[in-house]
Amino acid sequence: MNSLNIAWLMIKRTIGRKRGFMAFLLLPCLVVTGAVALFGSEQATRAVIPYVNEDQGAAGAWIVNELASKEEYLLKPMNTEAELREAITRQKGNAGIIIPAHYTDDLLQGKNVSIELVELRVSESSYALRAAIEGMAAGLHQSAQVVMAATSAASSQEQIAESTATQEPFEQLLQKTAEHQISGEATDLQMYPKPGLNNVTGFTIMFMMGLLTSAVAVIMEDRRQRTMARVYTAPVRAYEIALGNFLGSFAIGMIQIVLVLGISRWVLHYDAGIPFGVHFLILAAFMLVSMGIASTVAGLIRESKNANVLNSLIITPTCMIGGCFWPLSIMPDYMQKLANFVPQKWTIQAVETISAGGTLSDIKLPLLILCGMAAILLTVGSVILRPNQPGVDA
Repeated sequence: MNSLNIAWLMIKRTIGRKRGFMAFLLLPCLVVTGAVALFGSEQATRAVIPYVNEDQGAAGAWIVNELASKEEYLLKPMNTEAELREAITRQKGNAGIIIPAHYTDDLLQGKNVSIELVELRVSESSYALRAAIEGMAAGLHQSAQVVMAATSAASSQEQIAESTATQEPFEQLLQKTAEHQISGEATDLQMYPKPGLNNVTGFTIMFMMGLLTSAVAVIMEDRRQRTMARVYTAPVRAYEIALGNFLGSFAIGMIQIVLVLGISRWVLHYDAGIPFGVHFLILAAFMLVSMGIASTVAGLIRESKNANVLNSLIITPTCMIGGCFWPLSIMPDYMQKLANFVPQKWTIQAVETISAGGTLSDIKLPLLILCGMAAILLTVGSVILRPNQPGVDA
């Protein structure tokens, strides 16, 4: 009961005030709204595909026309292979296509030719493009085999004349194929996380960590004004004081999570590909770790002025290392290893795993690590909180 009273007082002092309501409820919702508008819209963007078509026959033109007719691709013609490779290197395209010279003639002569795909790194769009090109190439090879077989059966002329005779039937076959009398319906197999989800989740958990500063500030104020010391002299145990501060901060965090998820899901209609309950569970586990960090820091800090450096020494660096602002893959190896010790990395990994079609069993490791971090930090924080010791004014 004592812990619940302390928790309720912390809630009133944090979000019961206009400043606290704006800082810990309104501002995170606005930031997540902006993140969804900036990064969530990536789902609707088209993949830019530079290409070089050195083939003068019907097969190369058919491949270009087929890709251009797809809504997910925006084709950009290039003059040379060097120009195409430079565009991919400068990240002016998701992946590039090089159709070799005499591609149509080689097909009609039964040669095994392939189309080159140039990519800087494997992504969902480049993988889908590779699958589409391989399917088209296989279909062209089969069509060429059919035309060659029909031409051989109908003519006994020389090979050169036979190759010439196959051009027109092959072109007619491709024209019929381009009509697409049979069409299919695309299905999202959820093989990759939603585009922009990494950034949206990163900004969300960064502002969730703002509660860390709030909890430390409240505890420091109580210590400075000897409120905590007076509570300590009352028939209230030290663990009840620590538990009350923890429950109050955790309740505020739960309110913040529900608001952020509710606005992004039902107001902004941002589909993260994650069930609400699982998404809430992951963020709640992260909030536990944040509360553990808050209690530990509050136990270590004695001067009020030192609480102001939390953002620059804890929140921002750990968010940068944990991949809140950019993918972990672009960081050096030692930074990626260091990311294993911050909760942001495991939170984002769990969210992306579920978004890519995973289940709760697939994120057992990230959740166990988050719970382990929370247990250790909360234990240390409750031990070193020392509520009977007064703080020092700034």
